[in-house]
Amino acid sequence: MDLGQLSALAAVVDEGSFEAAAAALHVTPSAVSQRIKALEQSAGQVLVRRTKPTTVTAPGQVYLRLARQVDGLVREATTATTAAEPGPVTVPIAVNADSMATWVLPALATLPPGICFDLHRDDQSRTADLLRAGTVMGAITSVVEPVQGCRSARLGVTRYRPMATPAFVERWFAGGVTVDALARAPMVVFDRTDDLQDRYLRRRSRRRLHPPRHHVPASADFAEAVALGLGWAVLPREQSSGRDLVEIDPGQHVDVVLHWQQWTLQTPALEAVAAAIREAAADHLL
Repeated sequence: MDLGQLSALAAVVDEGSFEAAAAALHVTPSAVSQRIKALEQSAGQVLVRRTKPTTVTAPGQVYLRLARQVDGLVREATTATTAAEPGPVTVPIAVNADSMATWVLPALATLPPGICFDLHRDDQSRTADLLRAGTVMGAITSVVEPVQGCRSARLGVTRYRPMATPAFVERWFAGGVTVDALARAPMVVFDRTDDLQDRYLRRRSRRRLHPPRHHVPASADFAEAVALGLGWAVLPREQSSGRDLVEIDPGQHVDVVLHWQQWTLQTPALEAVAAAIREAAADHLL
């Protein structure tokens, strides 16, 4: 494998275009294009989709993961064999929104200088896809089965409880949390892939309910929308504590088991990140 070609592949994906990749690599766009074409010729397959932003094909995912692994090994070898001060290492990580908004950022803040982060936010059911695609080196995910070339470790459980303001409960659930009341009361959902509220509804009603929905795709704003009385939602403890919120259905909850998946290829930076994630999870998750 030609290291320059692999570096060009990673840069094209990270920067989103051949021009931006050329600027990052301090070469001309023509040079980047030639390197990608040469890599595709040796692979015998198209690896990069010339879209905006650029993306990799399925075979390209394999080469992208290889490019990131090779870069990690090169950095490690350079640090171990030279007296020069090592440059910053960027560790791309996929994180679900609630973990990012509560305990992940404080965990990453404990790491020493020299480690930078490229955080990718997605639902915990889809973060493993970013690991599979080679976009990230590690992921907090609800997927327990290790992605090929990765190892998986259980972090713990995030427990979500249905919460609302006292005024909201008085208005919509004055007669109790009945199926009819749940079918009418507005609720807040993160986005159209968020099924946590619906999981609670199915458990309580044994059928599909279609209450009014507010879509608020930002974790902090999501909790704020509940605190403002727009609707009810299931929230983790960290997002509901300190707010004027009450459980609308005490004793009921939705549990999400989280796992940490990372490359089996070990680098000092990735291992340091993994240790910080595991330590923080032990303090915050069940």
